[in-house]
Amino acid sequence: MRVEIWSDIACPWCYIGKARFEAGLAAFVHREGVEVVHRSFELDPNAPAATDIPVVDMLATKYGVSRAQAEAMEARVAEAAAGEGLEYRSDRIHGNTFVLHRLLHLAREHGVQEALLDAFYRANFAEARRLGEPAVLRVTAVGAGLPAEDVDRVLADPEAYAEAVRAEEREAAELGATGVPFFVIDRRYGISGGQPAEVFREALERAYADGAGQPQPAGDEASAAPVCGDDGCAVPGK
Repeated sequence: MRVEIWSDIACPWCYIGKARFEAGLAAFVHREGVEVVHRSFELDPNAPAATDIPVVDMLATKYGVSRAQAEAMEARVAEAAAGEGLEYRSDRIHGNTFVLHRLLHLAREHGVQEALLDAFYRANFAEARRLGEPAVLRVTAVGAGLPAEDVDRVLADPEAYAEAVRAEEREAAELGATGVPFFVIDRRYGISGGQPAEVFREALERAYADGAGQPQPAGDEASAAPVCGDDGCAVPGK
């Protein structure tokens, strides 16, 4: 069984959703037979690579709310993250994630994609590090297990893995993804948003038991889970 997960490092619900999916997977009896592949999705492909824009200011502008309201939105997301045992800081900087996705493709080839994605999430959400800065990005990637010379090669070549990233983004659109995280099980079941762990476990069990069918939501609640899309990230209680 293969689970493909479209996500973006800038997406807090992808960070939270990954933890929830892993909890659901851990409760799945046949978890040893599940292959997980992480795929690319950019929430803001037009954002500059390196900025000084605090994420709270970006949210206030995107949603058309006051800074205090944006801070309250972030506080609710932080509470959801804490519920999954995740650290979460709101003093991080908003920026482009295209080069991070390119490095994740390199990491897939080296068998350390999961480690690098976790390192990116930790650096962004738990440590508020500036991943738009090449030096910070390099240290993070090498620390996750990538050879320094390969990281340098990708950072020096803006076209390295660029088409692979764009191809996965096109594929997400073809599958009907309008936001992330977006989970697809064996190209038969599509699950949108940071669902509770139990939803993921049930979806895995259903896919295992049913070897045929068309892509469909994992349950009635699937469409209601928090997601990040072009218009921002849905926040509980907003």
